Amino acid sequence: MEVCFFLIGHGAPARDAQHADLARLEAASQDTEGLRRFAIHVPAESHDCDPLSKTNAAARPRCVLQWYFDELELLEQALRPGSAMHDITDGSSNTGLTFTQQTMAVRKYATRDPGVPAARVERCTYLVSYEGEARDFNAWLTHYLAHHPPLMAQLPGIRELEIYTRLDCRSGLRAERAMAMQRNKVVFDDPASLAAALASPVRASMKRDFDAFPPYSGATLHFPMRSIYGNLKPK
Repeated sequence: MEVCFFLIGHGAPARDAQHADLARLEAASQDTEGLRRFAIHVPAESHDCDPLSKTNAAARPRCVLQWYFDELELLEQALRPGSAMHDITDGSSNTGLTFTQQTMAVRKYATRDPGVPAARVERCTYLVSYEGEARDFNAWLTHYLAHHPPLMAQLPGIRELEIYTRLDCRSGLRAERAMAMQRNKVVFDDPASLAAALASPVRASMKRDFDAFPPYSGATLHFPMRSIYGNLKPK
């Protein structure tokens, strides 16, 4: 199963630092051995994409990096001391960001029109994280995977759909570990496409299923993001 490393940056970035940070993240992604693909996310305007979201703006990450590997061992090698990832996290004091890290297993679902794969493409992503705990995680995941992805895949204009669950990983990074129980991602061409999908009747069906989830306590955070996606050739 494919594994995904999340590096999540919170805080107020240094003035005019966002473009430089994106360039550093993309350069590190292009230069990491064994990395198959990556995504870099920065906040989109939530009122343009999802006016119904109740997520506190202060909880929104300032950037999220996703690194995808075919094997866990390849990821662990990329997180060893002296790696490009260390250059990013060790320099966080210069960016004004504080990073957390999490490794997760990837479940990728088919969508009606994923589009033509490209070496680099800019899109709009809706990231979701379940920060608490289910009373019975097996019951939660069994229900969720059986019912929610088929609804999400019906969102008009959806390009990608992935669901992530926790995975233990060795890491040489000093960044604190995030402990989200589950994360999800749906991808669209642009903010207008995301807004149209979230205003569609499919979302009402998703809300009804959400209300039927097995018992869960904790925050469910939703973040509309502007994203760069990259597919890498094997080195």
